[in-house]
Amino acid sequence: MATAVLLRSLRRREIATSSRSAYKTLASNIKPSWCPTLGGAKLAGLARPFCSRPAGNEIIGIDLGTTNSCVAVMEGKNPKVIENAEGSRTTPSVVAFNQKAELLVGTPAKRQAVTNPTNTVFGTKRLIGRRFDDPQTQKEMKMVPYKIVRASNGDAWVESNGQQYSPSQVGAFVLTKMKETAEAYLGKSINKAVITVPAYFNDAQRQATKDAGRIAGLDVQRIINEPTAAALSYGMNNKEGLVAVFDLGGGTFDVSILEISNGVFEVKATNGDTFLGGEDFDNTLLEFLVNEYKRTDGIDLSKDRLALQRLREAAEKAKIELSSTSQTEINLPFITADASGAKHLNITLTRSKFENLVNSLIERTRDPCKNCLKDAAISTKDVDEVLLVGGMTRVP
Repeated sequence: MATAVLLRSLRRREIATSSRSAYKTLASNIKPSWCPTLGGAKLAGLARPFCSRPAGNEIIGIDLGTTNSCVAVMEGKNPKVIENAEGSRTTPSVVAFNQKAELLVGTPAKRQAVTNPTNTVFGTKRLIGRRFDDPQTQKEMKMVPYKIVRASNGDAWVESNGQQYSPSQVGAFVLTKMKETAEAYLGKSINKAVITVPAYFNDAQRQATKDAGRIAGLDVQRIINEPTAAALSYGMNNKEGLVAVFDLGGGTFDVSILEISNGVFEVKATNGDTFLGGEDFDNTLLEFLVNEYKRTDGIDLSKDRLALQRLREAAEKAKIELSSTSQTEINLPFITADASGAKHLNITLTRSKFENLVNSLIERTRDPCKNCLKDAAISTKDVDEVLLVGGMTRVP
């Protein structure tokens, strides 16, 4: 359905140019991990940038990601990804409730995660449209510090400070942040948006994403498949032939075969895994660190939520560092304590060891790729170009 809508919109001559630019805007930050980390982002100046053109009936584009999100708007014929209050073009898809019952979204929420792990919610995009009894939900429950509970309708919800929230509500908090970022830049109220989703999202997950937009006060004009948006972002609309889009992001994996002809994109086939992404790589490394520390120091950190959150952040950092170095040091002082005093963690991780740990996850991308080629009735020789999208494709 989403594909048909996309193709119809691309064929409408009067909106063709704006549609392509809007999709280009949406996908310009599909690869969040390729940008500098939020902590290292440099502010261009002390003053916030503001839009210099006259205000019109704006439709913003939002990439609601598992790990990071971003928002963009068209300025003439050019897409503009808007910087948030912290000066970054990407905002962590993290929501937290502090002890004062204040809602924190984005960077402020991520910063306090170590000291408030049970009330800091992340990665809920993987729970959108899922039942509590889903095996993937049960697996996720064991890997996150916050509570995942069964809603009255059997769906998977999250709980914080005794209050239950649906994944759509959590997504709405992030979308509201994106909406406010756009409004601060444009200097006017915004109520229309186009939102990207993984190509392999089912109808329930797509509807839940639209519900999140509605809760955030947005009229969701379209739900767009991320691989198609990514192809447009890379200027593929000026090319012809078959393009394979390999999109391995923070929480989901998609592979799509697109046929491009005269600027029209036709999705020949799509496949993927909505529970495979950077979070799984982090979790695998997290398990290794817990087991390694238990082996060397005899202390099990798996029940220590504060320690686990510190380990989770260290695992993500180590994963990123190993993309450019052959080994890295994971050094966490005062990770825990026993009768003898404070304990520290210091583990050296090599790239080869990391690759060995995550090899099974990489192998999980093979079958979707094979099935996608089969569904499109083509072979690898027929593919003219392969487009790598998502932060995890940066892993050597």
